[in-house]
Amino acid sequence: MKAATQLLKYLGLNTQGDLGPWTMYTGKRGQLVFFVKSPPLEPPSNLQSSRRNAFRLNGYLWRQLKPEQRQRWQSAAKRAHLKITGLNLFTYWNLTKDDATISTVERLSRLKLIPLQFPLP
Repeated sequence: MKAATQLLKYLGLNTQGDLGPWTMYTGKRGQLVFFVKSPPLEPPSNLQSSRRNAFRLNGYLWRQLKPEQRQRWQSAAKRAHLKITGLNLFTYWNLTKDDATISTVERLSRLKLIPLQFPLP
């Protein structure tokens, strides 16, 4: 275990949280502590399930965009000097439907983002 911890530190990884079947955190003395994460004790709530499904749907919609459309979202985020990626911007818009913010990003980037055109199946 100590060798794995040292290897992660040499690679510049400050791991924290869940990664696959492992949960990791930094202990009081600066050492990396990791263990197999335990399954949840109760099923997810309706709100958790609906939020997970919303993010799942967002990922599906992102993958359905044409490459040029995805690139336009990436370019708009970059041109508007946002500190997020085009996927993050798309996710924000898709979850909030905040057209006013996207209109501002469109104006700053001079790129048209919405309405979206999805390819036919």
